[in-house]
Amino acid sequence: MNKKKIINDPVYGFITIRSELIFDVLDHPYFQRLRRIKQLGLTELVYPGAHHTRFHHAIGAMHLMTITLENLRTKGVEITDNEFDAAMIAILLHDVGHGPFSHALEYSLLQNIPHEHLSRMIISRLNKEMNGRLSMALDIFNGHYEKKFLNELVSSQLDIDRLDYLKRDSFFTGVSEGTIGADRIIKMLDVKDDRLVVEEKGIYSIENFLSARRLMYWQVYLHKASVSAEKMLINIIKRARKLSRKGDTLFASKSLQTFLSREIGIENFAEEPGILDSFAKLDDYDIWGAIKIWADHEDQILSNLCQMLLNRKLFRIRLTNEAPDKAEIKAIEAAVMKTYNLSANEAKYFFSHGKVTNNAYMASDREILILSKSGQVRDVVKAADLPNIKAMSKIVRKYYRCWPKDISL
Repeated sequence: MNKKKIINDPVYGFITIRSELIFDVLDHPYFQRLRRIKQLGLTELVYPGAHHTRFHHAIGAMHLMTITLENLRTKGVEITDNEFDAAMIAILLHDVGHGPFSHALEYSLLQNIPHEHLSRMIISRLNKEMNGRLSMALDIFNGHYEKKFLNELVSSQLDIDRLDYLKRDSFFTGVSEGTIGADRIIKMLDVKDDRLVVEEKGIYSIENFLSARRLMYWQVYLHKASVSAEKMLINIIKRARKLSRKGDTLFASKSLQTFLSREIGIENFAEEPGILDSFAKLDDYDIWGAIKIWADHEDQILSNLCQMLLNRKLFRIRLTNEAPDKAEIKAIEAAVMKTYNLSANEAKYFFSHGKVTNNAYMASDREILILSKSGQVRDVVKAADLPNIKAMSKIVRKYYRCWPKDISL
C-alpha cells in the first residue's frame, strides 16, 4: 500500500505525508476521531464558516512543523531524521486528547482532567500498539527529550500549535484581524543554547502575532455569544448527569453514558483501561445526537435547555469590568425562579456567571526570546521598544452573567 499521500489543505495547499509511520498515526482511529471534533466548538453559532475540525488543525500544524525544521536545518541546527519525524508526530498528536466541544466540556464531562494529560495517555497507548516507535515523539511531547527546543516547538508561547490555529481560525471565521505572518515568523526562528529564539529583525512579526492573538480571543474565542452557548451546553451536561445518577434512563451512546453515569477522575483512567477506550470514541456527534433526543425529554429543565441551544435561543449575556455583586446574582436567580416556576436548585441551570481572562503573553511562562545581532538573548518585553508588547503582557479580566432572553431585568 502506498502510504506517501498528499492532502489538499484550504489554508496551505498541498501537504505531503513524508513517512509510513506518520501515515499509520494519521490512519489510526484515535486520530481519525479528530475529524468529528470541531476546532472552535460552538463558535459556528457566531461565525457560520467555523466548521473546521481538530483534524484540519493537526494536519496544518504538522505542515508548519515540517517547514520550521527544514528552515532550522538550513541555519546549521542539527536535527536527525528520527528527530524530524518524532517532532512532526508530537505536534500531530498534541491535541489528540481533546474531547467533544474541547474546552467547553473539559471540566464538566470529566473531573478536572486537562486535555494535555489525556493526549499524553493516548500517545503512550499508541506507542505500545506501535511497538515503541513513538517513544521519541512522546519524550518530545513531555519535554523529556535532550533537545529542549523541540518541545518548545510543540508547546510554548510561540509554538507551532498557535501559529496554525491563529491562521486557520482567522481563515474560517473570516476575522481578518487574526491574520499572522506565520511564514515570516518561521523564517526568523533559530536555536541558541538549546532554546528557541527569534532573530531581532522578526520582532515586529512577533508584535503582530501577539496582537492578533489578543484580538482573536475577544472577537472569536471569548465572543460573548460563544461564551453564552458554552455555558448553556455545560448546564445541559450537568443536568443530564444529575438525572442519570438519580436513575433516569437517558438516551446516550455507550461512551457518553460512561461519563454521565459516574464521576470519572484521573485515577479511573489509570486503574481502568476501558475508560480511555470510551473517551477515545467520544466526539461532537455523541453530544449533538443526545441533545436532539433530550429536547423531547420529560424533564422540562433538560428539554428546554436543549431546545434553546438547538434553535440558537442563546442566553442574554452581559460583560463588565467589575464582578457582579451578590444582589445582582440574587435578582437574576429570583427572576428565573418566578418566570419558570422553579426552585433555587433548579433555577441554577438557567443562568451562569463568572469571569473570562485574556492574556496574549505571559513573561513568566516560557517566554519568547529575541536574539540580537550581538548574540544577546532577551525576553521579548525587554527587547522591544514597542509599548504594545508591554501592554499585552498584562492579564485582562471581564466578568459575565447570562440568563434567558425572555427574562427582563
